[in-house]
Amino acid sequence: MAATSNLRTDAMARSRFQVGEWWADPATNELGRPNETVRIEPKAMEVLVVLADRAGGVVSRDELLSSVWPGVIVGDEALTQCIIKLRRALRDNPRSPSYIETISKRGYRLIAPMAHGGSPPVRRRMRSLGLIAGVVIAVVAAGGYAVYSTLQSASRADPDADMVDLGDGRQAASLTTVTVLPFEWLGDGSEHGYLARGIGDDLTTELSRLSGLRLISPSRATPGKPSTPGARYLVSGSVQREADTLRVNVRLADARTGEQIWSERFERPYRNLFAVQDEVIGKLMALLPGKVSDAERQRLAKRYTRSLEAYDYFLRAQALFLVRRADENAQARALYRKALDLDANFARAYAGLAMTYAMDYRLQPSTDSSPALDRAFELAETARQIDPDIPEAHWALGFVHAQSRRHEQALASLQKAIELDRSYADAYALMGGVRTYIGQPAKSIPLLRTAMALNPDGGHLYFLLLGRAYLFENDTEQALINLREAAARNPADLETRVYLAAALAAAGNTSGAEWEAAEIRGLEPGFSTRRWLDTYPMTSTSQKDRLRDLLAKAGL
Repeated sequence: MAATSNLRTDAMARSRFQVGEWWADPATNELGRPNETVRIEPKAMEVLVVLADRAGGVVSRDELLSSVWPGVIVGDEALTQCIIKLRRALRDNPRSPSYIETISKRGYRLIAPMAHGGSPPVRRRMRSLGLIAGVVIAVVAAGGYAVYSTLQSASRADPDADMVDLGDGRQAASLTTVTVLPFEWLGDGSEHGYLARGIGDDLTTELSRLSGLRLISPSRATPGKPSTPGARYLVSGSVQREADTLRVNVRLADARTGEQIWSERFERPYRNLFAVQDEVIGKLMALLPGKVSDAERQRLAKRYTRSLEAYDYFLRAQALFLVRRADENAQARALYRKALDLDANFARAYAGLAMTYAMDYRLQPSTDSSPALDRAFELAETARQIDPDIPEAHWALGFVHAQSRRHEQALASLQKAIELDRSYADAYALMGGVRTYIGQPAKSIPLLRTAMALNPDGGHLYFLLLGRAYLFENDTEQALINLREAAARNPADLETRVYLAAALAAAGNTSGAEWEAAEIRGLEPGFSTRRWLDTYPMTSTSQKDRLRDLLAKAGL
């Protein structure tokens, strides 16, 4: 029976067939209907061929994986992404499907009518979104600017819109991808570079609050040459300050065509920094595809603080906090407090201050984490109460809940952060980490892959969390790849070394595991597996038992 099915699938892979109103042409990886042709990836077409061969029947995920990726070990996320891309190409709604139905805990079923052979429909070249943009965007003369755009109504047909997999069977709506490149500092004195970083980062934060956009962070792996995987639109700029004058240059480009859609220079008194930021956001909202609701406009119009001095302290603190060292963490805390002295309702400063306490347990592992976590919770909750629309406050609450083993509350807080900012890579990553804590590493992997796609330079923690999930999924090879990358990025991180020793022991590399154990003792001379696990947030007993056994093999 299996041989017959394979023969039928091979035959279908060489000939056209009809699915609902679409014709599928496996030879060219195209889907077509009158007046429209869509090209899809080869693997997505192979998935469609297998489903079409069993039209009306349920095809398990394992069957699809073995048929489309024979002899290759790939994660479930590869199949999930193919299904997402097929649904998008077929204009299928996963909540009310007409083509591909998800059968819970079993697989997928093609439910559209099927027909074999025949000719493809007449094709007409569709006008690209870039050409539409070229027609409808006008920049009006000398000092003035006006945009007349129908891009918002065209956004539903944006061929580069994407879907975000939330890791539990749900997906975010179709989104337009945007990358905000790091803004360049042109002034004298590199110590003021935080201003350019802060303006760029705040622009990213504001755009990410729009439900129709998906923000993808640029990779800073090669200084000065950020990569932008998957982003359709690029926003870049530069900042210069001379005495009391601020100059900000902003550009918007189409990554696919290389066309510069818009550029403008803003020269204002430095005291008008907030007005410049608001003006830039308003123009980008008009230019980028995606409908902006009245509620979103109101949220964007609400400034985090009106104190320029408090904002300056906040940006300095952010730059220091990202260093992730104890001394810089203490300096950041002092600056966040100065910002709050100037504006007691500055919610983002409260959230930042909360994270300096939450990071104490990582940066000073010998200290008692309970008082710091209690203080972090109070501050994060204060930020949430001041402004519940700030995703950083919910992320901070999620982090504190996770470290305190309140994992259901952590997941709820992180889900709220994602609802407020669907491009919040750290929220997806932390949600993946929590899933592993409670014994669900398989659900962690797609969340962490989403985080890495949104922020390719997420740092060592993303690789640590992914390697940890693969270890508990018994994929030692993938675990080692990611844990070694985490160690290369941060060789002084104790948790990374612990899991690397465990993964080497699981792979049978005893000498490598023992070498890592020596590194762990060098980082923490009095290291004890029992004491470390007593304070570790993991609640899965079986996973803790396995980790304890593996570390014992490493000599810990």
